[in-house]
Amino acid sequence: MNIKEYLSAIDYPGRIVASGWDSNGKPVLLYAITARSENSRNRVLSLDGGILRTKPYDESKVEDPSLIIYSAMRTSGSAVILSNGDQTDTIAECIFRGKSLEEALASRTYEPDAPNYTPRISAVMDGDNLLLSIIRKTGDDTDRRIFRYEREDGVIHLIHTYMHDGDPLPSFGGLPLRLDAEDMEKLTEDTWSALSPERRVALYVRIGDAERIVNAKEEEND
Repeated sequence: MNIKEYLSAIDYPGRIVASGWDSNGKPVLLYAITARSENSRNRVLSLDGGILRTKPYDESKVEDPSLIIYSAMRTSGSAVILSNGDQTDTIAECIFRGKSLEEALASRTYEPDAPNYTPRISAVMDGDNLLLSIIRKTGDDTDRRIFRYEREDGVIHLIHTYMHDGDPLPSFGGLPLRLDAEDMEKLTEDTWSALSPERRVALYVRIGDAERIVNAKEEEND
């Protein structure tokens, strides 16, 4: 299954993290944001010194920056960290200090956005190894899970925050999806076109050293 087939069947995936290797063995990283509220939709992705950040599109419309402005991607040593929140910084700092992903996640919990309690999803790619993680609310507990993958050319693994739309939003459950890797143009186009035009906010795709960003607000005002 490719990413378009999968995402087209989901009315609201929330935020999306995917990683793996293309058919030539190049590392693949993908981050996508969809949102319902105007505050969350008022964002773009921007690269600044190798760090991928979310930024307000219109500063005057920002209501609460606490959960919508963060570093989505950073490097720490040979590892690349990609996530849907400021746990990117927590993971990067722990790796820099020689600590594990488990230790980094133990210090964090799901987002405090009741009643949704949005999961924190993250990817750590280091050489031929990939870790995906999710921190979600389960009853009164915090469920922290880590999924480990070794390099498999032509395959990416995808996880997202919500199973579908709802009130409250249901957290992602089960295992990350195993999907076909595609080239830059097709992966970008297939992902963007699969997301609802009313809810898609931004997309970042990196394959090897090549990077692409698509921002809905910039497209709307082109």
